[in-house]
Amino acid sequence: MSELPRSLSIAVLCVSDSRTLENDSSGRYLTDALQAAGHQLYTHEICRDDRYRIRAIVATWIADPTVDAVLITGGTGFTGRDSTPEAVAPLLDKEMPGFGEMFRMLSWHEIGTSTMQSRAFAGLANKTFVFCLPGSSSACRLAWEQLIRAQFDGTTKPCNLVGLMPRLDER
Repeated sequence: MSELPRSLSIAVLCVSDSRTLENDSSGRYLTDALQAAGHQLYTHEICRDDRYRIRAIVATWIADPTVDAVLITGGTGFTGRDSTPEAVAPLLDKEMPGFGEMFRMLSWHEIGTSTMQSRAFAGLANKTFVFCLPGSSSACRLAWEQLIRAQFDGTTKPCNLVGLMPRLDER
């Protein structure tokens, strides 16, 4: 299996009833960071917090074989409008519980017990990695810099998500 760096095609979705592309600081951070790491931005979109609209957008992206990963920011809290987990979880073929666990562990050092309110999670859907992050820029920075970036780097040892990609459709 090759350990060479690979440029991924990554879609970014901001789930928000109030943000626009112009003021989406979390999405802008992710788009800048993924491109700085050598990946390609597939698209950056905004969607209001509506579970069926979120699900439709993400379903379209995971059906596109050119999309390797989806990063979603927002809608992972506990308010009545937060519905990203309910929208995305039914699309997953496999969950990645370690991501949410690690994210909350790392968040503890920044926000203490408030990390209990995070429903950040990740998984695999149709050979596409999907990460659902809180909407704050600091949460997106933590997730990218301490977890996702290394797993999207084919040289990360002892293993990384990029190295698994050729085997995702094994039966």
